[in-house]
Amino acid sequence: MPAPRQTYQPTNLPSRLPPVTIHELAGKPAPASLLIDVPCLVSSYYTQRPDPSDASQRVSFGTSGHRGSSFDVSFNEDHVWCVVQAVCDYRKTRGVDGPLFLGKDTHALSEPAHRSTLEVLAANRVEVMMDAESGYTPTPAVSHAILTYNQGRRSELADGIIITPSHNPPGDGGIKYNPPHGGPAESEITAWIEDRANRLLENRQGLKRWNYRQALSSPTTHRHPYRENYVSQLDQVVDLEAVRSAELRLAADALGGAGIRYWDAIAERYRLKLTLIDGRVDHTFAFVPVDHDGKIRMDCSSPHAMAGLVELKDRYDLAFGNDPDFDRHGIVTSSGGLMNPNHYLA
Repeated sequence: MPAPRQTYQPTNLPSRLPPVTIHELAGKPAPASLLIDVPCLVSSYYTQRPDPSDASQRVSFGTSGHRGSSFDVSFNEDHVWCVVQAVCDYRKTRGVDGPLFLGKDTHALSEPAHRSTLEVLAANRVEVMMDAESGYTPTPAVSHAILTYNQGRRSELADGIIITPSHNPPGDGGIKYNPPHGGPAESEITAWIEDRANRLLENRQGLKRWNYRQALSSPTTHRHPYRENYVSQLDQVVDLEAVRSAELRLAADALGGAGIRYWDAIAERYRLKLTLIDGRVDHTFAFVPVDHDGKIRMDCSSPHAMAGLVELKDRYDLAFGNDPDFDRHGIVTSSGGLMNPNHYLA
């Protein structure tokens, strides 16, 4: 007989909200039945065609981006082509003609979506800045690249696209746009891009695309050292010498996310006592404990998804967890366990 479900009321939410139901698998290793079939997911990305008359299969922007799953025909090659073409059209209307910094996270659909994105950007003659090692690129590294390039400029401004559905489950894909200020696009921008993308989904007139091999070899496709630039300038905003001198015992669990190769580089450059808990990239995210609702979700604010790191809290003075595109963080302390990240920052 399965264990009864429990409920809890989050302490940082208004008391009038109903309690959250806790699944019996919450905080435990994911059984094989929860793991996605990666080849089938990627195949669906290329073979399934969305029906624009079905609202669930149209482009729909949430927090600066469109998210969905190829299994549901809500995140497929056509969606990415149309969103990226809409971004190209938006750039022209606003006179944004500098380079576009392109990043991706570790979700299974991010690599094919990254390729689809490059196909459209190259065909539109956009100067694209890919990762120098064709690796994963955290959202903060893309934002840093945009801000660094635009500093002191008033023209030929840069912007960016990140292929990520954030902390959504492994079967999801996502694409979001960062305008020249480096942060998430405002609602008026995403509304424009969403409307244009859906019109392209209905009628491909205006959609430009090259094949991937041609796009990769295009003179407008460039390599950019995201990791080196970000890590080398990190001490300009964080006093890492003070951290080193304090000899803090630090741990980082990337939860299989895009910054997984950044932690070791930070530790080496700034001589920190930092241990990377798990250096694996697994598109099923089988190593992430099940979240409160019985799904695999790489949510570093969830005590269930972060259960593995919380168990190690007494071994370190401070430990960190991140979501797949590294724009969220979880903080674990030996005295308090998993903290509210905003409380830690305060």
